[in-house]
Amino acid sequence: MKVFFSFLTMFLVLSSCSRKELSDCESEVFRGKLALKGICMNYVIQLVDGDLDPSLYEKQWTNPFDEQTYTNVFALESVCTFPSSIEEGEEFFFVIKNETQNCAVCEAYSPTPNKRISIKVCD
Repeated sequence: MKVFFSFLTMFLVLSSCSRKELSDCESEVFRGKLALKGICMNYVIQLVDGDLDPSLYEKQWTNPFDEQTYTNVFALESVCTFPSSIEEGEEFFFVIKNETQNCAVCEAYSPTPNKRISIKVCD
């Protein structure tokens, strides 16, 4: 009987975690594109679709290295959790996720917009 309750408890804990993660992406979801995959997680995300507060991103930003101009972009703040499988030019769905992250990232410079947003990519 103890084994049954152990499995039941583990199942309930795991299923509640899954529901919490799902509920994150049931709120206001935006569509973005990895516009620029710079070195050391210096990523530039472009807002493709969604009603995101315009004060959170830059309407226009020019990369000083190649003079290419991007619209509706921000720098990725949540570098610890951004999926490495997303390549430059790929679109994805995300939610704003204001949480502090602390992970090791190299410090090589690659230009990004001044405005930064912490996001969570939705599956």
